[in-house]
Amino acid sequence: MTTATSLAQHLTLLAPAARGIDLDVRVSAPATGEGLPVILVAHGFAEDRDAYGPLVDHWVAQGFAVVQPTFLDSAALGLTPQDPRYPTIWRTRVDDLVLTLDRLDEVLGAIPGLAARTDTSRIAAAGHSWGAQSVSMLLGARVLGPDGRPGEDRTDARVTAGVLLAITGTGESLTDFAREHFAFMDPDFSGLRTPSLVVAGDADQSQLSTRGPDWFTDAHRLAPGAQELVVVPGGDHFLGGIHAYDTPETAAASPEHVQLVRESTTTFLRRTLDH
Repeated sequence: MTTATSLAQHLTLLAPAARGIDLDVRVSAPATGEGLPVILVAHGFAEDRDAYGPLVDHWVAQGFAVVQPTFLDSAALGLTPQDPRYPTIWRTRVDDLVLTLDRLDEVLGAIPGLAARTDTSRIAAAGHSWGAQSVSMLLGARVLGPDGRPGEDRTDARVTAGVLLAITGTGESLTDFAREHFAFMDPDFSGLRTPSLVVAGDADQSQLSTRGPDWFTDAHRLAPGAQELVVVPGGDHFLGGIHAYDTPETAAASPEHVQLVRESTTTFLRRTLDH
């Protein structure tokens, strides 16, 4: 949504040939203001760069520039599990986030004058669901391999704050189906030291986990940097509808839940990025 007080633009970044398609990005920002912090947003499964309007519009109104890449699992791209890139999308997602950071001047330049109005020493990363796992790797989390050892460290020092919305928990609680199809959902949170906020719904019962909604609070319990937790009472996986306006996808659409997420994340980001 673009208003008289906000600006938004789409652009495409040239990506490595192995990705098979260039990287589509959306950038949104207030029409005025200086020294704007930046929030890099990672969408959940099948979403895209235009999702999370209820959060993005709020953050922009509160004085943040927001950058949203579209990952290969987006429904808009139509990749199937038969595509050879599919098994490693979880890695490509992190590559896409890093590419976006590497080309941040170009991204911000899509809106005339925005690059000069932003403070790129203050960058946060926020993600929902699978996007939260992607973001967590920039914050210091790693994926355990079949041998139980942590894989590659993708910590990115440019990101100084994290928001983890409905982040999946530890791998020992995966269902058999999840182990077969999403084996990468086996995080080691011990290296996640970047200051982060975990937001979970206490009615979020996942078919990927043998546990209850507390699975989505594992990052808070295990990550040294994720010391802050907000639990949304009655919140489902979409936390009341943070991913879209007027959508039937969430069984418990709740403006009150969305507002709680808006306010708590904004308070955390302001306090952490201004520290």
